[in-house]
Amino acid sequence: MNILFSGVGGQGVLLISELVARTAMHAGFDVKKTEVHGAAQRGGSVVSHVRFGPRIYSPLIPAGEADILVALEKLEGLRWAHYVRPGGLIVLNTEERIPAAIDANPVVYPKDIESFLSKKGFVVRSVDAHAVALGLGNHRAANTVLLGAMMDDTGIPAEQWTRVMTASLPAKFLDLNLTALRRGMEIAGSAAQSVVS
Repeated sequence: MNILFSGVGGQGVLLISELVARTAMHAGFDVKKTEVHGAAQRGGSVVSHVRFGPRIYSPLIPAGEADILVALEKLEGLRWAHYVRPGGLIVLNTEERIPAAIDANPVVYPKDIESFLSKKGFVVRSVDAHAVALGLGNHRAANTVLLGAMMDDTGIPAEQWTRVMTASLPAKFLDLNLTALRRGMEIAGSAAQSVVS
């Protein structure tokens, strides 16, 4: 299983990729993980690769072989979509963060990213994770909402995820994150049902 996480600095990309790696290890898989976060503190691009299976030799996912891309920001989802295999899943946060301009020219944010990615043959699951997290009382839980929206697609049972989160997260944030995780699972379940009907 190859899962790629992308976003911008401050969105919690590294936390959820670490939780996925720990959960996969807890489930008995060999796991490799790597990340790139050069300008992350200034809102720059952040990406993390997580691979797990019976035996994994490299932490890097080859382009075109990711089973799942979890994009915490829409433009980052577009930027990294070429890593997803044909028919692969893109869990796309609908939040748009305009990148800081490098020069005096205004930045134009692309329109219709979801439909563009769908037309390329990817399964796109759009989630307004920012709004869901705000509704739970803390916008910083958006990353955990997205984690919940993809976890069933990994084949790892829900109890493994909650066990690892309970062991890994500070107690004062645990209830919020477990609620965000369940909310993401519900959103994914609703999306799957609407595809069936």
